[in-house]
Amino acid sequence: MYKEEMATENKGSETEEVSPGKVNFTEELLSSTSFARQLADQMTLAKAYVILAKEHGNLQLAWELSSQIRNSQRLLSQGAVSGRAITQEEAHPIITRLARLIYKAQDSHYDISTTMVTLKSHALALEERAKAAVVQTAEFGQLAAESLPKNIHCLTVKLTEEWLQNPKLRSRSEEHRNSTRLVDNNLYHFCIFSDNVLATSVVVNSTVSNANHPQQLVFHVVTDRINFGAMSTWFLINDFKGCTVEVHCIDEFSWLNAASSLVRWLSEMETKGSSGGLKAQEQEIKFHNPKFVSLLNHLRFYIPQILPNLEKVVFLDDDVVVQKDLTQLFSIELHGNVIGAVETCLESFHRYHKYLNFSQPIISSKIDPHTCGWAFGMNIFDLIAWRKANATSLYHYWQEQNADQLLWRTGTLPAGLLTFYGLMEPLDRRWHVLGLGYDVDIDDRLIESAAVVHYNGNMKPWLKLAIHRYKSIWERHVNFSHPHVSECMFH
Repeated sequence: MYKEEMATENKGSETEEVSPGKVNFTEELLSSTSFARQLADQMTLAKAYVILAKEHGNLQLAWELSSQIRNSQRLLSQGAVSGRAITQEEAHPIITRLARLIYKAQDSHYDISTTMVTLKSHALALEERAKAAVVQTAEFGQLAAESLPKNIHCLTVKLTEEWLQNPKLRSRSEEHRNSTRLVDNNLYHFCIFSDNVLATSVVVNSTVSNANHPQQLVFHVVTDRINFGAMSTWFLINDFKGCTVEVHCIDEFSWLNAASSLVRWLSEMETKGSSGGLKAQEQEIKFHNPKFVSLLNHLRFYIPQILPNLEKVVFLDDDVVVQKDLTQLFSIELHGNVIGAVETCLESFHRYHKYLNFSQPIISSKIDPHTCGWAFGMNIFDLIAWRKANATSLYHYWQEQNADQLLWRTGTLPAGLLTFYGLMEPLDRRWHVLGLGYDVDIDDRLIESAAVVHYNGNMKPWLKLAIHRYKSIWERHVNFSHPHVSECMFH
């Protein structure tokens, strides 16, 4: 018959019998009668005296305390792994030695008042270090999100080389500029502003793959000078189910630099830094953030100038994937409004007061702080209503008012919220589901029902730090069999 052995714990004048079977070690640490609790309490006090001893130059005492702390940690670790209570026989030698060392520390005039002051200063220092680490982590994440992976850089280089070596490609590109489809309002027009060839390809490919009549789709892509050759080559050497893709370089828009003093200034900030003191350095860091200074991000406010002959257009960010036929967007009644967008407010979250500084009278006197915010990334624009409302001039007005960054800090969304205030038509939430670039807990049913999913956030699907759960949605629209792609090892 199994004979259960019993262990005895000494509690002063009382004893308690404990089974050597599995125990809840968390409860052991919380129990006022356990040796685990006594060891843990002594360790906490001993760690404080280690700090004090070091500060007072008593390195021998600090070493002796640290040695016994390690013995305590080792014993507690063994108890946690084995799931048994720590016995008096195991704990007594360590407890005794720690008690003597703590008494020795107290006898060295490390009184409780000194201990509290010292530990408080250390706690404040640790808090500052923690804050700095959080900021540093955010900055590193931002840098990772803005960096161009070597695979995409490889693809861009190969495509640019092909563009430069093949004059036929350049001739075909010029011929496409004269296509009547580019100004035909009976077709469905989309615009994408991006310097990422592969991301733009995924947007176009996913859109045409889910369209009932892809031949009726026209894409207007605008990129920068560096990526123009690569972007043009990609859409000339690949067929996207018969749709039309036009690629423009931002430098072609001669009116852009003269359109706004802010846009002209942003263009200058991309090529030269500021000099001066600390404040100037902080401004240089802020305004060299590509999300702020890139003219491509501000082009969304100039769509009527870029596409002067069109009446309606759908704007798509380059970090979206289309899952439904978007041509139905063109049939949605905007009731005279300029933009159709999905609202993002939930109770008090993502309302205007979250984006704008309502302590400024120019904001508080004109804008309701409780107005629901909405998302850029998948929007339908009525360009006739836009021109009637002169929305681009409104954008210029608000950017000029924010020259000192007191109304909002960075980004295009706050400017959009102000520019299209009172001119936005809410769309069904299923048209545009956000968060795939930062939220790991989006409901699968919501993703499946979405017409467009948006990888807004730092964890872009083409980066190593992408959320693995959502990456396949994006990758299924990448042509891994293409020679250039396979050579650049996208697999």
